[in-house]
Amino acid sequence: MFRTLTLMAAATLAAPAFADGHATGDAAAGEKAFRQCISCHVVVNDEGETLAGKKAKTGPNLYGIVGGKFGMIDGFKYSDINQLAASMEDLVITEEVFVAYAQDPTGYLREVTGDKGRSKMTYKVRKEEDALNIYAYLATLSPLPES
Repeated sequence: MFRTLTLMAAATLAAPAFADGHATGDAAAGEKAFRQCISCHVVVNDEGETLAGKKAKTGPNLYGIVGGKFGMIDGFKYSDINQLAASMEDLVITEEVFVAYAQDPTGYLREVTGDKGRSKMTYKVRKEEDALNIYAYLATLSPLPES
């Protein structure tokens, strides 16, 4: 009984890190790796509370992107190719999509859209492990899915 309760508690505490059911990275390592993102990105929740980053405005707020869609932040001017990706109804930001995009934003968007445009994100996360960890970290900062 105690073992079952312990496992249930652990699963409950881990739930935000697995918001979409597929975050395999290390969220603590992702918090450190996210430092390379804060010059452009911030994570601010719906209440206006800054969860990560500074007051960067070059890139969109990354709150809620886990399980979300491309181009979902109101008021942010996305590139044409990113808007094209946003129009693809089945393109959800899963771990696989995030990692591919973070490692080569323009290349990923060109592949999924067939367009020759460019992403506004010019930075590339070099290590796949860092991208996986950043995704896991962002999952811990994401809103819980509605029941």
